[in-house]
Amino acid sequence: MSSRIATTGPGAHPSVEAPRPGRWLALAVLVLAVLLVAVDATVLGLATPFLSEDLRPSGTQLLWIGDVYSFVIAGLLVSMGSLGDRIGRKKLLLIGSVAFGAVSVLNAYATSPEMMIVARALLGVAGATLMPATLALIRNLFHDPKERSFAVGIWGAMASAGAAVGPVVGGFLLEHFWWGSVFLINLPVMAVLVLVGIRLLPESRDPSPGPWDLLSVVLSLVGMIGIVYTIKEAATHGMSWDVAAAGVAGAAALAYFVRRQLTLPSPLLDMRLFHHRGFSGAVLADLLTILGLSGLVFFLSQYLQLVQGREPLEAGLAELPAAVGAVSAGLMAGLVARRFSVRIVVSGGLAAVGLALAALSWLESNTGYPLLGAVLLVVGVGAGFSFTVTADVILSSVPKEQAGAASAVSETAYELGAALGIALLGSIVTGIYRGFTPPSGTPQQAVSDAHESLGGAVEAADELPPEQGGALLTAAQEAFVDGLRIAASVGAVVLLATAVVAWFLLRGQRLANTAAEAEDLAEAGKRPGRQ
Repeated sequence: MSSRIATTGPGAHPSVEAPRPGRWLALAVLVLAVLLVAVDATVLGLATPFLSEDLRPSGTQLLWIGDVYSFVIAGLLVSMGSLGDRIGRKKLLLIGSVAFGAVSVLNAYATSPEMMIVARALLGVAGATLMPATLALIRNLFHDPKERSFAVGIWGAMASAGAAVGPVVGGFLLEHFWWGSVFLINLPVMAVLVLVGIRLLPESRDPSPGPWDLLSVVLSLVGMIGIVYTIKEAATHGMSWDVAAAGVAGAAALAYFVRRQLTLPSPLLDMRLFHHRGFSGAVLADLLTILGLSGLVFFLSQYLQLVQGREPLEAGLAELPAAVGAVSAGLMAGLVARRFSVRIVVSGGLAAVGLALAALSWLESNTGYPLLGAVLLVVGVGAGFSFTVTADVILSSVPKEQAGAASAVSETAYELGAALGIALLGSIVTGIYRGFTPPSGTPQQAVSDAHESLGGAVEAADELPPEQGGALLTAAQEAFVDGLRIAASVGAVVLLATAVVAWFLLRGQRLANTAAEAEDLAEAGKRPGRQ
């Protein structure tokens, strides 16, 4: 146990703790979990064309494969973050890591679209234990605000590094093995995390958490999935009675969840966290940012491979500038935010991402790589600054006993934004793509396969005479790019609007320079109306 600094008198901070020995080694273990999740998310995009050819999912099933992970994880993050506060964050992290590795095997050997969707959902259950536990442990490992900012920067940089490593390693595996191999790379990372984490990670929990309310868990899950499902289905197929019913049920569940949290003596989520304007602003910025970005991320690998004809490894390397920019910006974000201000760094980063996405509204099938690489670099730098600083704001706004719940809210915003982004922006791409007119004389079966997905068009074109297949594939590729252009434009509008909102909501928000100052900021966060 680390020693506490005993002080007395006005302005004293008896709860400020001395630095914990071995905290940097413990951080190295924590970022392995981040790497695990980031690699898994990015390799799916690269594997999608191969998965489509093998499992032959419909366009709707393909979207479910892409976003069911986010649906489930968004519904369970708050519950799992609160569970970690109660049973111990280290214990939950290690249990979740073992489950994540085991379910990765199920993903790798899925034999049908339905099995793949179920496997991704189970992976979401396991994944919900990982991210909030890592951030919460960082909050409890690093008491000095400047050290914590740097640690959060490393945490975010590792997520970006995973986004870089995933496509490159995944591309190599896809060129030499079957698509399921990309999920098996989770196993060695999981093994190292568990074996080393048992020795190095300190346990931390809320000393007086109260019982874990199972009804709140169910309400959170039902509410989140109901809302996201409704948005996805309405955007893809239009509103119907069953979709509307799911939306009403989800909204009612969330409303009851909030009401119940306000009355429970030991709530699953302390709603008073949202009284802190900086906390609420950072959460909203995260949600809208990833919403605007997720459509680009999900479809970019398909564009690079199925439109521009790049090999998987080449496509993975082509996405590296985004990760390089994010890693560099994440490591500098805390220093820059203290030198200027939180709202300048966050709003500036979001505006840069928005302008980069706007540049993609001129995207063509044969757009050269210099433009794509520059856009990805700007996206990475802007997102690296924004996400790192908002994560720091969220962690520093709450007492360390609530670190798990606060981290879970942050990750819920991220995952909910990803699910909504894939649902809304993905539906734009899919809707425009399905509207393309195939060349006259194309066999009906080939037309049907091509309309399902771009991967289906590639396979259908290969089975036709060269001239006819080439015409079909060209029409499909042009329709896909049209959809990607419009989705990027919508994403740009969302990001630029978010930059403006963040400018106002984060007014006066700052990062602490000392542990005592951090205690004051967290204490102020308990009182309504304070920054």
